[in-house]
Parts: sequence; C-alpha cells; structure tokens
Amino acid sequence: METLRIGIVGCGKIADQHALTIDRLEGCKIVALCDREILMARQLGERIKVDACYSDLAEMLAENSLDAVHITTPPQGHYALAKQCLDAECHVYLEKPFTVTAEEAGALLDLAVAKNLILTAGHNYQFTPEMLEMRAEVADQFLGGNAVHLESYWTYDLGDRSYVGPLLGNRDHWVRRLPGQLFHNLISHGIARIAEFLDDEWEEVTASAWQSPLLGSYGGEEVQDELRVMIRDCRGTSAFFCFSTQIKPGKNTFRICGPENSLFVDIGSGCLIRDRKGNNKSYLTFVVPPLRAAIESLRNARRNIGTILGRKLYHDSGMTELIRQFHESIRSAGSPPIPYREIRLTARLMDEIFSQITPHSRPQFPEKVLVSTL
Repeated sequence: METLRIGIVGCGKIADQHALTIDRLEGCKIVALCDREILMARQLGERIKVDACYSDLAEMLAENSLDAVHITTPPQGHYALAKQCLDAECHVYLEKPFTVTAEEAGALLDLAVAKNLILTAGHNYQFTPEMLEMRAEVADQFLGGNAVHLESYWTYDLGDRSYVGPLLGNRDHWVRRLPGQLFHNLISHGIARIAEFLDDEWEEVTASAWQSPLLGSYGGEEVQDELRVMIRDCRGTSAFFCFSTQIKPGKNTFRICGPENSLFVDIGSGCLIRDRKGNNKSYLTFVVPPLRAAIESLRNARRNIGTILGRKLYHDSGMTELIRQFHESIRSAGSPPIPYREIRLTARLMDEIFSQITPHSRPQFPEKVLVSTL
C-alpha cells in the first residue's frame, strides 16, 4: 500500500485528534506541521515525533512532497489556506465549519474539481457506525420511498466554561468574528445530516434564535445560544433543526421519516432504532410497539458490546472512518467521502440561517490569515 505523506496546518487541540487518528490508520504518515505560532507546531511535533515544523504554509508545501493536508485552523483562514494547498496539487481535509460563506465553499469545490483533487469537510459525525448503518437501511429502501420529514438535534453544554469563557470574555475572539458566532462553529454537523436528504433547492427556510438566561448570566452580551430552524425543499420534504445549550440530557440525534417506516439515530449512545409501521389491534397497540423498541435497544447494546470488545468502537470512530475514506479516495482516484453537493448545500443553508438571525452581520477577517489553534 502506498504511504500517503500528510501535513497538518493548525496545531491546536483538534490537531491532536487528527494526529491520533492518522496514527491509527495504515498507509499514511504525518511528515510536516505548520502553525502561525511556531511553538504550537513544535510542541505537537514533539508529541508525535515530527521534526519538520513551520510557521509559513508556502515553505512547508515547497520543502515537503505532500499528498494531503489536514487544515485544522479557525475557519476565517480556511478558504485561503485550502486554496493554497489545492494550488500546490495537494488533496485537502478541511475541518468544520468548511468555510465562512457558501461562496467560498463553492469556489474551493470548483477548484478541486478542476484540478481533479479530493476535498472533504470535517463532518465526522456522518461516519459513526450507527450513521453508516442508517445510510445502509435507507439505501435498502427501509423507508419505503424518499424521506418525508427530517429532524436533527445538536446540543452543547455550557457547563464547560473552558470553551465559552474565553469566547465571552473577548469581543475579538475568532468565534465572535464569524457571521453566525457560536452557531457558526457548532451547527454544521447537525445541518449536514439534513442536507444529505434534502433537494438542492428549497421553498422555505425559517430561522429563530435567542440567548438563554444561563448564557445571559455569564455576561453573554449579544451572543445567542438557542436556535430553531424549519426547512421545506421543492419536493415537499420538511426538516427541523434544533441547537440548544439548555436541553438536558444533551441530544445528538437524527430522525428520518419515510412514507412507510422511520429511522432514529442517537449518536450519543451509538444506537439506531428501526421504527416500523404497525397495524396492531385493540390492546396490542400498547404492547407490541414497546416490545419492538426493547428488541431494537437490545440489538444495539449487543452490537456495541461486540464492537467495543473488538476495539472497533471508540470516541472518535467517526473521524477515523471519514479520514480512512478520504485517504482511500486519494489512492483510488475515486469519489470523495462526502458528495460535494452536500457540502455546498450545508454552506448555503448556514448562510441563509445566519442572514435571518443576524441580518446585519458580515464576515470579519483579521489582517493575517489565521493558522492557529481551534
């Protein structure tokens, strides 16, 4: 197997997760690191035994023959950095959010197509075992037709002040410089799984956002942390998206409803529930559905126990599978792991949502391209 030579740009917290995942996979090796703060690159280099550390991306690309670059910087730098890598004939894994705007996303995807390079988004939660199983059930026509309705929930716990504290304490924090602020950095996972089953064109998108009392008590100023979105595409498929910091226990779930049956995915517990249409009579209505749900739960528990014992289920299994498919698509010159249509639509939906909840916001870019920690 050909060993892919990998570079990482942006050596913050998420870069460690990428490095761990790449180390877990066969046929790839990290050979170069880059961060605007050279100390960040050197510290990561010491942890993963990589000597080639840079503070300038052009220098890293010129001095190393790289097959692919993983970009794990704040999103304000994604477009410029990814374009630089694509122009250098490198395949690119671009962490979420893919870009700041849909226009930037489209330009990068068009460039990748023109250069016959693979470009993917860091939507790793699309590749967890239960999401892969859900997708297989849909392909096998379990729904009985096209999706009729979609529901996606994504929650974040404000109790972890290590993330929200610096954001609230600094008006120039890179998250607050995004058009969608807190939402912009967190909702792409939940929107992406809706985009997979929606048509490219929509009839209606209605978004509403506000600040929770808890965030207000932290001194959140203008930062919003509660978001609800209703979508209806031109085929009549409807979707609901909820982002919340207040729902407890936290929810990371996806429901896809068809004309015959439905599927429910709970990513937090690694479960897929197959909800079949029933024609139960009389008191069986109160007995058979709970029994079916219990059987589904036992099936999930048995499968998860087996995958844990087989060391195939772990916290970042979705990222591992996405990166594995990304690298395989490079070797085979095949299709990217995430269709470009879905990446474009996710970016377009996010643009529309942010235009409704923050109509006067505009992307704010620093004078220097960001190449630092997420």
